[in-house]
Amino acid sequence: MTAPRKIKPTAGITERNDPAADARPIVFIIDDDESVRRGLERLLRSDGLDVESFASSKQFMARGVPERPACILLDLRLPGASGLEVQENLVRARQDTPIIFMSGYADVGSSVRALKAGAVDFLQKPLSDQALLDVVHDALERSRAMRRQRAEHAAIRARFDLLTPRERDVLRHMLRGLLNKQIASELGISEKTVKFHRGHVMAKTGAGSLAELVRDAEKVRIDAPPGP
Repeated sequence: MTAPRKIKPTAGITERNDPAADARPIVFIIDDDESVRRGLERLLRSDGLDVESFASSKQFMARGVPERPACILLDLRLPGASGLEVQENLVRARQDTPIIFMSGYADVGSSVRALKAGAVDFLQKPLSDQALLDVVHDALERSRAMRRQRAEHAAIRARFDLLTPRERDVLRHMLRGLLNKQIASELGISEKTVKFHRGHVMAKTGAGSLAELVRDAEKVRIDAPPGP
């Protein structure tokens, strides 16, 4: 690892109005070289970050990833499961913690494979301190953004779950852009009843307009039924 350089402050990264962003971030290091782990731990802790390190992928997989902003510094070549296999396992488990690969070898094929599978970056050892910190903070910000998105989608989904079966029927036809008269004809109910259910749909979902309702429905993958 290169000699210490000026470290950028972490202030301003956390958004204080968002509980998902407020959670203290953590960096996981997976590398079988003890000297590398210790050097990375010192660097990251000096920048105010929580750190946990592991000598093998098996140790890390047994630990699991907590519900807080996080990223993984992952060595490409490990005893047991390789770094790429760890990434594949996380993808299969729908675990979207950002991964930064590290390698002491120039391996274009592996780097391309890792990046295509969603890795944030692929760094060559020896690592530059400031370059590493920059990538780590970018990865942690990505983790925060994904947590905010998940929280937003969960809140939207909870509001849509309040709808009754009939309100859901009306919703789906609203998403097609049908007028109240057309929805009434499709569902075999009166236009007055459609207006009643439509009002409940807007109130329960908290949508301020039809356009907002459509956007929220897309976020939680509620689709309009196919047209005639």
